[in-house]
Amino acid sequence: MSRVSTYLNFPGTAEEAFTFYRDLFGTDFVGPIVRFSDMPGIEVAESERSLVMHAEVEITAGHLLMATDMLSSMGHECRVGNNTTIALEVDSREEVDRLYGALSEGSSEYQAPQVMGWGQYWSTCLDRFGVRWMVSSD
Repeated sequence: MSRVSTYLNFPGTAEEAFTFYRDLFGTDFVGPIVRFSDMPGIEVAESERSLVMHAEVEITAGHLLMATDMLSSMGHECRVGNNTTIALEVDSREEVDRLYGALSEGSSEYQAPQVMGWGQYWSTCLDRFGVRWMVSSD
């Protein structure tokens, strides 16, 4: 089933922000908060192991917010321009390839589609209009 959500990057404050959003909208987390320490094969600085790798919370009208903390040990810098992403979950790898191909045209910041450690066929890019996109399929 396809869906659209908003993916937010934080400088180490994802859990605090999402706890605020959960309380504000009177909802709950969708699934558990996944920390970087929960992911086998991902090596991060000891000080960053408890940071949020992935969290989800539902807000108004069923819209889903997702989040991660950016890792300074990996050179990540949270700034306007990379802190908000439109996340498209589509029904097939072919649709990932089609959307990614069009959205990434002229992009200087991108990750081509590939199977990730969590099992999704996943990609990301900054389109020529400065909008960040994630496109994935199970």
